[in-house]
Order: sequence, then C-alpha cells, then structure tokens
Amino acid sequence: MWRRLHSTLARCVVFDKTGPPTQVLSVRDVPLPPLTRRSVHLGMLAFPINPADINQVEGVYPIRAHRLDSEPALHVGGNEGVARVLAVGDEAAAHVQPGDWVLPATPASGTWRTDMMVDYTQIVRLPRHEALTLLQAATLSVNPCTAYRMLKDFVDLAPGEVVLQNGANSAVGQAVTQIAHAWGLHTLNVIRDRPDFDQVAQQLKSIGADCVIRDTEMRSAETQQWLQSVAGSQPPRLALNGVGGKSAQNLARLLGVGGTIVTYGAMSRQPFMFPASAFIFNDLRARGFWMSRWTEERVAGRDAAKQAMLGDLVEMMRQGQLAGPRAELTTWGDEADAAASLACFMGAVQKAGSSMAGKKQVVLVAAHQSASSE
Repeated sequence: MWRRLHSTLARCVVFDKTGPPTQVLSVRDVPLPPLTRRSVHLGMLAFPINPADINQVEGVYPIRAHRLDSEPALHVGGNEGVARVLAVGDEAAAHVQPGDWVLPATPASGTWRTDMMVDYTQIVRLPRHEALTLLQAATLSVNPCTAYRMLKDFVDLAPGEVVLQNGANSAVGQAVTQIAHAWGLHTLNVIRDRPDFDQVAQQLKSIGADCVIRDTEMRSAETQQWLQSVAGSQPPRLALNGVGGKSAQNLARLLGVGGTIVTYGAMSRQPFMFPASAFIFNDLRARGFWMSRWTEERVAGRDAAKQAMLGDLVEMMRQGQLAGPRAELTTWGDEADAAASLACFMGAVQKAGSSMAGKKQVVLVAAHQSASSE
C-alpha cells in the first residue's frame, strides 16, 4: 500500500519530545494536504544527517525542528536536502515547475521525509541542477554556503592572500579549501594529529590545500617560514575557527595586525581562550557566523545575494572546482513497515553521531530516485 499511495502519504521521521535520537525518533506515514494555488508538492530526493539535526532532536539547538501542520505534537527532523517538484498550484507555477530541483529557503524545514507540501515561498529553485550530482545538491545549502559567506563577508581578500583555518578536514573546511583555491587564495589548514595524518593531508591537498599541518605544529618555526614564504609582507588577515579551545588561541596568534578570526563551530567543546596580547598589540577582531541566522535575516538585497551565491557555487561544481563531501549513502523510505524503516534510518543517524565516522551520512529517498535522473 505504501508504494501505491506514495503521492498522497509522506513517510516522516518524527519525534514528540526531545532526547537521544535512539529513544525519541519514530516513523509515521502522514497524509499530505491537498494542493492549493500557492502550494508545491515536493518529492525529497536526498538529505544529509548533520550534527545540527541531531542537536535539534536532543533539544540543544537554538532553532526548533519543523512542526507537522496535520499533527502539531510531532516534529520532523532535518534542515537540509534537495527535492524535486512533482506538482504545483496555479499561483506557484509562476515560480517553479514540475521537474525543478529545489532547496529549503529556511532552516528547520523538516527534510527527513519522502514528500512534503509547501508554500512556494518556502523553497529556492536550484539553477542548472543538471550539472550537479544528488550528493552535491543535497549538501549545498549549509556547509558550502557557510564557507562562501565567511570567505566573502568579513575581509575583502585579494588573490594571493592566505586564509587560516582549523578543522580543515570537516565538510565546511573542505569547502573553504576548494572555494579559496578557485578564488586564487592560499590556505593554511590545521587538523588534529592522528595515525592517518599523511593520508588526510594528501586528500586535502588533492582538493587545493596549500599547506596542511598538525594542531601541534601551529607555533613551529616551519609554519612561520611557510607563511612568510607565501604571504610575504601581507600577513594573514582572516582565520576561520570551527574548533575552539587552544586551537583557536594558536590560530589567532598567526594573524597579522587588524586580522579577523571568525568562529562558526566549537568541535572541541572547549572554551574560546584568545590571547589578550594578540588583541591589544595586533588589534584583532573576533566575529561569529551562523548560516541559519544569515538565511533568516530580513535584509535588503538578501534574496538576490542568496541567488548569486547559489549561482556561484553551482558554477564551481559544474567546473569541477567544488566537489561534494566524502559521504556514505543510505537508501531509505520504501521499507515494508515503520519498524523496518526506523531501523534503516537509525543506522545512518548513529553513524552521523559518531565522531569517528569520517564521512557525511546522506539519505537517498527510494520513492523518488528514478525521478532524479529525469
């Protein structure tokens, strides 16, 4: 019955209270509301399971998960993903057409489901989607956009300058490396010391990293020599911090006078201890960035900026300058019953929650995979 009714039922991963995902998540088949003049029927093609998604389920994220209109006690997980337009209302047809690929316009859109009915203002049409893989499209709106905005909005960088970053092997870090390389910028990339350091460093260099060092080497003479040889008389003016703790402190020490350190994450879960001397004598600036806030801000020209950003990122992907993240794919949504469906989904959730997973977990929605190739 599920396959026969997939156009009128949405299989959703939901929760009615926050807590550990293994304890609170369940699967429900929920009827879709009827199509109206403004609404768009979407078939989800693919979505990642991000740390922020898990934090929402746990109740420790600033934005609450999407609430189902038909069952207000239930929340649907997921903030990111790509969907295909299946049907449109008369008014919505002026903005999107069946077959278009679209992204959520705002966070907490509830992408952990097979189908959804939304107002046309709640989605953004993805330009030139034929050039993208499902993986690239499904993971476009958070990490690549975060990297793009941090490189563009805080310091007016010129080709040839050096950008510093820790957490360089994260999805954001890999996007920073690739976008910076496409824009003619150099990157000094810091990662944790680990048994497979050489392998990870080589992988980062293969996507454009100029220099990859261990976090224990940030204050070494070799690191200073590399910076001087590449940056010359222009010390680094931008550092991107996704780790916090001592790593952020040492990153700040590498900035030049008037430099800016932008914090977008705290993977170490350690307090940020920036050196007072760096702020006093080098006049450093410390800023924060959260892509969700940027997306939701009501600022003149923001919609045009979003479209320009997506256009730039899609073009980089089309040119082979920006690849999708290393990922593990799980096909989900066509299981015989809710219990089997939840078991399949939870396998990906548990891997996404493991710091040792090493790959982004991306879910492919079985019911709409044939449509993704049309």
